[in-house]
Amino acid sequence: MKNSVKATLIAIAVAVVLLIAGVVFAISQQQPTAPAEGGEPKPTVRTDSHVLDDGGEGAVTVVEFLDFECEACAAFYPVVEDLREKYDGEITYVVRYFPLPGHINSTQAALAAEAAGQQDRFEDMYHRLFETQAQWGEQSEETPEVFRGFAEELGLDMAAYDAAIADAATAERVQSDKADGEKLGVNSTPSFFVGGVKVELQEWDDLEEAIEKAVNG
Repeated sequence: MKNSVKATLIAIAVAVVLLIAGVVFAISQQQPTAPAEGGEPKPTVRTDSHVLDDGGEGAVTVVEFLDFECEACAAFYPVVEDLREKYDGEITYVVRYFPLPGHINSTQAALAAEAAGQQDRFEDMYHRLFETQAQWGEQSEETPEVFRGFAEELGLDMAAYDAAIADAATAERVQSDKADGEKLGVNSTPSFFVGGVKVELQEWDDLEEAIEKAVNG
């Protein structure tokens, strides 16, 4: 795809995301957020968080709380991929789960990603879920067989995958991310934190500007 066309499509996608985010943001102002204990900022990363890119010592940590069924997250997906490439070696990019209750398959998708992650294939499933969202999103009931099919296509150990999906600890891992997000004031997806500070998405390039400032600041 030519760069000019790609840039135009990304700009359109982000404009849609920001329109949605603007509505959610207005609503969220009426909802309380958890205060930081003792005035200290709450950590945005756990030791078991999924790191897509490790920039090493001194890198800026960028954390995204996402819902794989969220259309806004899917719209931001190519933007994120471009930023990961642009700031390769300068940022550590971390993904955390935040399945929304209005999305029927959001938890099933997160479970699939977590099960894949237990086989060191998290990023492969991460890409597959966003690339195929139109196939399984907005369903009237959960479709775990679809995600199992993705696992088979990725060549995962299916016995281990099935065991992970059935294990209550896998669901608890997903919910622990969401609980952390709620404590941080996350109430919509995608939500980004750059260097521990939440980015308010009001303009299409707010995320990139926050990263640029943190990297060069």
